Amino acid sequence: MWFIALIALAAIVLIFQPFFASHPDKVNGPAGITGQAAPVFPLLNDRGLPVSLERYRGRIVVMNLWASWCPPCRAEMPDLQRLQNLYGAHGIAIIGVNEGESAQRARAFAESLRIRFPIWIDAGERYGRLYAALGLPTTVILDRHGVVVRGFDGALTFEEMRANLIPLITRS
Repeated sequence: MWFIALIALAAIVLIFQPFFASHPDKVNGPAGITGQAAPVFPLLNDRGLPVSLERYRGRIVVMNLWASWCPPCRAEMPDLQRLQNLYGAHGIAIIGVNEGESAQRARAFAESLRIRFPIWIDAGERYGRLYAALGLPTTVILDRHGVVVRGFDGALTFEEMRANLIPLITRS
């Protein structure tokens, strides 16, 4: 009788153990893909020309996903341009990826803010899904090998952007 009870107890423990086991929390959003190679697929820029991350190998890439209807995106764009102006010569490339809008709308928005870094059009919002963006803006930083080193949901200040890039610049 004790033997049967012991086997039954062991079976219960084995069945219910996964429900009580401690699992590390999975990180949601773009931070959850840190350490992974950035997905690469072709898009078009705001002038209709083909573009791809492949062209940026060897450079540190700050990819910012945005839309013109997003007030935090509008607030963040001038700081991204400032970052490009200050650190472009150090191998930093800023890429603005418009999520779901037309090339004309994206270009007009960027021109209104005097943005000179490349604007890509992601009409199908593929990057937003692949980078697990929880909202806009979303910023992903890639190292010189195309690996995601940081991911952020929400607007960043200039100092936050700078603080995340300086270690990558000095490592190079």
